[in-house]
Amino acid sequence: MGNPDNIHLQQAILRFNARVSPQDSITMESVLNSPPQQKSLSQMLDSFAFHSLLSSASPVNKARMLSVSSPHASSWITAIPSTRLKMHLESAEFQMAIRWWLGLKTSDASPCPFCPDLILDPLGHHATSCRHGGDVVIRHNHLRDIVADFCRQAHLSGWDRGSPAALDITVTSPLTPATLRDASSTAGAAAYAAECRKHTANDAKCQELGWACIPLAVETFGNWGMEAQGVFSRLASALGMHQGTSKSWGPPHHLQPP
Repeated sequence: MGNPDNIHLQQAILRFNARVSPQDSITMESVLNSPPQQKSLSQMLDSFAFHSLLSSASPVNKARMLSVSSPHASSWITAIPSTRLKMHLESAEFQMAIRWWLGLKTSDASPCPFCPDLILDPLGHHATSCRHGGDVVIRHNHLRDIVADFCRQAHLSGWDRGSPAALDITVTSPLTPATLRDASSTAGAAAYAAECRKHTANDAKCQELGWACIPLAVETFGNWGMEAQGVFSRLASALGMHQGTSKSWGPPHHLQPP
């Protein structure tokens, strides 16, 4: 057992408590009786730092921070590079993606190559959502094809009670004027709004055809909507049963928009 009179331990506790929220503060007694793990202490420090930055951020940066910090949104960063699996970025591409991810400047007021009258914003919002030039269509179709491939691998022949399902990919930005206010206060607000738009547009037609309408909405920063998470969870279970392995939910690294 440690010494409660240890001045270095006392100072460490004081410095730690100054950098975490009051509910996460520790005492000499709690440290000596049940020494905390370094991982839990680091999580408390990170959480306090994150919320301190969030509270003073602009609405745009709040929306970005809430999206990038969502579960699995950062999977693309930890993916093992593989050209065979098309999970490879050139150094310049990775550097630019990281700058965009961190909210650093990605453009020096240069014009959009497809929208000559529009100057690219420093945070890269227009670059990830420009509807000219075909990039958004290519991205959409790439995500669509990956989801279809995983459905084939899982041998899914139907959805609820074997009925067909329309899995509708949609990529949305939390920085658009229509969703920024909600996205800057609630993580996943942009993805939820995109799900609602898809249901409004497609529910009636899908019901007429006897299909389930399931939007797979993902924000440009990689945060997937709740309905997509449910689909991926089901795909993971089906893949695990077919392959005889245990799989937990999480979008494949291929499915990260960056």
